[in-house]
Amino acid sequence: MPATKKTAAKRPAAKKAAAKRGPATQARAFQRGTRQSPYKMRLVIDQIRGKDVNEALALLTFSKKHAAKQISKTLKSAVANAEQAARATNAALDVDALYVKHAIINEGPKLKRFMPAAQGRATPIQKRTSHVEIVVAERVGR
Repeated sequence: MPATKKTAAKRPAAKKAAAKRGPATQARAFQRGTRQSPYKMRLVIDQIRGKDVNEALALLTFSKKHAAKQISKTLKSAVANAEQAARATNAALDVDALYVKHAIINEGPKLKRFMPAAQGRATPIQKRTSHVEIVVAERVGR
């Protein structure tokens, strides 16, 4: 029984500490149906996960990959969403303190096409699409 009382006593203190800090600003952005395969896009998104927003945008700007352009658009949208949310709640937001908290590429619907093959046959082709999801958050303790 005493162990339960100790853990119950710790929980309100943790809530009070979070309340003093204020809620960490978070925002997210999606881009659905991007016409590039998820495999190719994941190569780029893995490079920016966990980085500061400015560093991630610089990396995407100078990347040769086509996916970098699409991911850059989504990242800029997430930053704009964070600014808009901060403006709506009248909270202070330092854009330089934002970082890429969560960034994933999911598979979208495949466009199914057929290509003529030898002897009157047709071979199926799948043109893959991707869904980009990026969440940016403000670093706490900076």
